[in-house]
Amino acid sequence: CKNQPLDLVFIIDSSRSVRPKEFEKVKVFLSKMIDTLDVGERTTRVAVMNYASTVKVEFPLRTYFDKASMKEAVSRIEPLSAGTMTGLAIQTAVDEVFTEEMGTRPANFNIPKVVIVVTDGRPQDRVQGVAASARAAGIEIYAVGAGRADMQSLRIMASEPLDEHVFYVETYGVIEKLTSKFRETFCAANACALGTHDCQQVCVSDGGSYLCNCYEGYTLNADKRTCSAVDPCTPGRHECEQVCVRNNGSYVCECYEGYSLNPDKKTCSAMDMCAPGRHNCAQVCLSSDGSYSCDCFEGYTLNPDKKTCSIKDNSPVDMCAPGRHDCEQVCVRDDLFYTCDCYQGYTLNPDKKTCSRTITSSLVTTEESCKCEAIAALQDSVTSHLEALSAK
Repeated sequence: CKNQPLDLVFIIDSSRSVRPKEFEKVKVFLSKMIDTLDVGERTTRVAVMNYASTVKVEFPLRTYFDKASMKEAVSRIEPLSAGTMTGLAIQTAVDEVFTEEMGTRPANFNIPKVVIVVTDGRPQDRVQGVAASARAAGIEIYAVGAGRADMQSLRIMASEPLDEHVFYVETYGVIEKLTSKFRETFCAANACALGTHDCQQVCVSDGGSYLCNCYEGYTLNADKRTCSAVDPCTPGRHECEQVCVRNNGSYVCECYEGYSLNPDKKTCSAMDMCAPGRHNCAQVCLSSDGSYSCDCFEGYTLNPDKKTCSIKDNSPVDMCAPGRHDCEQVCVRDDLFYTCDCYQGYTLNPDKKTCSRTITSSLVTTEESCKCEAIAALQDSVTSHLEALSAK
């Protein structure tokens, strides 16, 4: 297949738990993997490492650039038959194999560095930190387990996403079946699927290459790789009449002081700042384009606090002059202030300004008055008769 060029390193476990026939199956797997790759000096370079308690670089990336030579070298590999020092093997790959001296291409070539670890056991050294450092250095790790392999260890060393980088087979006898899995990964898949792209947010496959894109609310920078958040409140991007406020990649509209947001959540209407309770003027409130200022009645001057008033030059002021008070009926002067009162037949309401008509009883007619007198006379007669009977 014409896969994307890789610097690919196989790290194979040959500890004593791997029986000779099983190790031969591993070598067949390596040969079949080599057959699927587009091997060459300018395409995919391959290295093979053999490990147990010690680590042996069977051949580095710079040695073979044709499939026949690689497969011949693989056929000659012998097992080391000792412990399982997987962490040491990965560290050796980082320190000794992924170097330009050993055939790794320079970083500015942007050639993905890939490791495939094949093991049947549990590492006897610390592999978590070593694998994390390797991944941080830009090395993508695939973990292949067979038979007695510890699944947790495989997951610890592999790259994310784990379901694309961790493979398991029950026996080495069927490990060849994984060849097709890797063929799908390295051949049919593109850089976006491989995770070998350098897009900050979204990778879009484009034939044999890829393009970078950004999430909603972001825009692609001039480098065509990284993204910057779009400011939705830049002129022309929003519909707010007065104030635009960014909100989680979007925006909401607000209004200047003295204005309120209309139901359309975009436009604003001026509020009456001189309505009761909205201002703190002692005497007169003057509304002005969504705001207000304070003033005083004639004969008073505005104090430095721009709110309260003082008598000007001690001159008397008629607080009950027309237009100066808010009494509905009668204004009564009281030194510097005033109180409200009502005409006869009216009472002052609780607001101390307005008046209501007083409710009075209806007058008794002459006829009703005569009836009352007759009833009273009858009551007196009955009472006198009862008293006479009582005396007898």
